[in-house]
Amino acid sequence: MRRIRRLVHLVLFCPLSKGLQSRLPGIKVKYLLVVWLGIFVGSWVAYMHYSSYSELCRGHICRTIICDQYKKGIISGSTCKDLCEERSLLFQHCLSSSPTQQVYRGLWREREVIIKCGIGEALRAESHPDSVPRRDVVLFDKPTRGTSMDEFKEMLLNFLKSNLGDQPSLTALVSRIIAMADVNRDGKVSLAEAKSIWALLQLNEFLLMLSLHEREHTSKLLGHCGDLYVTEKIPHTSLYGVDVPPFLQSLLPSVVHQIIHQWFAPAWPLRAKIAIGLLEFVEEIFHGTYGNFYICETSFKNVGYNDKYDFKMVNLRKVATEMTIRGFLKGRHCEQNVDCTYGKDCMATCDKLLKQCKSDMVQPNLAKVCGLLQDYLLYGAPLELREDLQKQLRTCMTLSGLASQMEVHHSLVLNNLKTLLWKKISNTKYS
Repeated sequence: MRRIRRLVHLVLFCPLSKGLQSRLPGIKVKYLLVVWLGIFVGSWVAYMHYSSYSELCRGHICRTIICDQYKKGIISGSTCKDLCEERSLLFQHCLSSSPTQQVYRGLWREREVIIKCGIGEALRAESHPDSVPRRDVVLFDKPTRGTSMDEFKEMLLNFLKSNLGDQPSLTALVSRIIAMADVNRDGKVSLAEAKSIWALLQLNEFLLMLSLHEREHTSKLLGHCGDLYVTEKIPHTSLYGVDVPPFLQSLLPSVVHQIIHQWFAPAWPLRAKIAIGLLEFVEEIFHGTYGNFYICETSFKNVGYNDKYDFKMVNLRKVATEMTIRGFLKGRHCEQNVDCTYGKDCMATCDKLLKQCKSDMVQPNLAKVCGLLQDYLLYGAPLELREDLQKQLRTCMTLSGLASQMEVHHSLVLNNLKTLLWKKISNTKYS
């Protein structure tokens, strides 16, 4: 053992020693130098990975904050007991892309789930402990003690109007939110229950999950505790079923990416079924029950499917309400259309005379989705269908976001494309 330790010491710290060859006959110094460099680089990569992981993944902080507030009676929720007392809601694999938005794959009641929690205020408090109020004061400040149930319902209705527009269906949504807040099913909403549901509604993804639950194209909400919430796990979180690892994405050319996607993509009939679901989702968010919504980052990484090949919207943070985009565009100065971009690709037109953004989108959801589906559907498509499918996808991609074209023309193009795909798979096992 002593000899091995001495050998490791020599390899790591004395690769250029003159006496090395005499101690290790037959081995060249240059080979040991390569080994030493390999160990050094490997250690550096491991250190950087650990640093990145510890920076992004702070599930322990999230649990500590939530459970502390639960024990103080500030918050409530259907998963609080499992998270804080029984410890049956487990954080397992970190999926976070930002330290302020914690995302974990977890286990709850022998079921794989996704756990989401925001800790932005806590991180700011760590950096500036004297200047930032406590998280429970900032986030769980509404409603205040003494607020009646009627006043709380009015609060909810006004909040929904400001975020979703004045829709006739909002009263029903308020009733659903109240029922969700009443965790113990006693017909009343306690202050802790009200504060928890109010904090959750401030999260764009949670609000959209509630608004778009009817067609089941979004993850099913399973429970919450304060502003931590648990959803079902979507088995396939990419349109192609598999994605290139992040550290290889910048190294591989786009052609290689395309080949990998084609290799691992589902069979064409299954891709057609997934595409129909995506088109139904576009139909659902265009003049839906709770107004209009826009997909503001159209990427195969933000859409996926379940084990039955039913389409699922993976990342609702990339979807915005019409009211949100209008608020962003209102009075915004611009020189060209790109100055009127919300998110990655929700681009509105620029009035070059007034130097202000208008409300008309350059590209509607349907045109962007058809651009995403072009390679996805044309590869491996049946020969008798390919030409007609290509023509319809091209027509779809040229659609304009002008209000004058948004009604009949868009509905016609969408229905024609859905019908074409459905006819091909309707009488098969894939339907």
